[in-house]
Amino acid sequence: MPRSADVPTTDHIDREGLAAARESARRRYEDFASSGLKLDITRGKPCTAQLDLAEGLLASLAPGDHRTEAEGDVRNYGGAAKGVLTLREMFAPLVDVPVDQLVARDNSSLSLMHFCVASSFFHALPGGERPWAGEEVVFLAPSPGYDRHFSVCEELGVQLRTVAMTPEGPDMDEVERLVAEDPRIKGIWCVPKYSNPTGVTFSDEVVRRLAQMPTAAPDFRIYWDNAYAVHHLTGEHDHLASILDACEEAGHADRPFVFASTSKVTFAGGGVSFFGASPANVAWFLARDSMRSIGPDKINQLRHVRFFGDTAGVEAHMEAHRAILEPKFEAVGKALATDLAALGVASWSEPRGGYFVSLDVVPGTARRVVELAKEAGVALTPAGATFPGGDDPEDRNIRIAPSFPTTDELEKALEVLTTCVILAAGERLLDA
Repeated sequence: MPRSADVPTTDHIDREGLAAARESARRRYEDFASSGLKLDITRGKPCTAQLDLAEGLLASLAPGDHRTEAEGDVRNYGGAAKGVLTLREMFAPLVDVPVDQLVARDNSSLSLMHFCVASSFFHALPGGERPWAGEEVVFLAPSPGYDRHFSVCEELGVQLRTVAMTPEGPDMDEVERLVAEDPRIKGIWCVPKYSNPTGVTFSDEVVRRLAQMPTAAPDFRIYWDNAYAVHHLTGEHDHLASILDACEEAGHADRPFVFASTSKVTFAGGGVSFFGASPANVAWFLARDSMRSIGPDKINQLRHVRFFGDTAGVEAHMEAHRAILEPKFEAVGKALATDLAALGVASWSEPRGGYFVSLDVVPGTARRVVELAKEAGVALTPAGATFPGGDDPEDRNIRIAPSFPTTDELEKALEVLTTCVILAAGERLLDA
């Protein structure tokens, strides 16, 4: 589980220390604002050094290397309804899905999530009585969470209901209560390992309760976006229980939809994606998908097979990613602890994997922090982005994305950020 400092409350803030810190922060801020900074830590994009790790992917297929034993000539139509077999065999243990229940597709797992939600409006899910069209549909949104999950629902007319995230995962008391009493609730969004943005990995107990809980909707689905399954930041890896196994043991084998991709493993625009589920769900998915496309990009899938070689090759590749990312995340923790810990004006996650650090500032100041940083030349993820509709009810959460900038750029951006946190806290607590 990620570690964090105590949640900031006005009861624990050193107001005298804050007053003194604000004076020096004001001087620093004036220097930042006049220096012409243009720094961006808004999104979790791989940096150039990370992308360079996969450069060999572009030349991994030699001329004439276009046949596999299972699929034949991958340049042609057909032969791989579920995707290239050797690729699925390679990634099945990494995403914890049996090979026969794993489907490989093109570069974006988000497109698969959008496709599954949209298709559910027109084609009844296994276990469901009818398609969702004409119904009021609600998804649960553990928050802070992933803004693009929320955008999919907003685009397709699905209502979102916020539930709190805890250090173990979603607040399961609330989740269980809601899904048991409301048949309109058809799904829940989950980033179960190294969650975006908190870094939380769901506990075994949370996985068990998600699998076993009674739901008023017979076609309720867990959208299990295991985006960071192999994205470790330390030598100590979090363990995530198998949602497919847990649901099957609970008698709800059709409940989970599992998604993953190599978007942050190889190339963001040129990777492969995966869908995993029960046999009935896989059949439902393939029937829908066959109307959308003749088949996936098998050439790119084979390219990934040749590049990695086997599952161990993927794991070794991710160790190279870790060597680039770990120092950046350490820089974030050091800057936040050095500048903010003694004042009590912020708390933050210290994740063992994933792509983000979740920063909580004094309630009512997150938007002000982002505004001040922008004026000083540092772009942050908009305050509220980690909540449905961009509305953080406490105006306290900010997502930090350390991956893309250079270490020098990151350290400068963090200096600006912590300065803005102090200034905003001072405005809120000392000037009121």
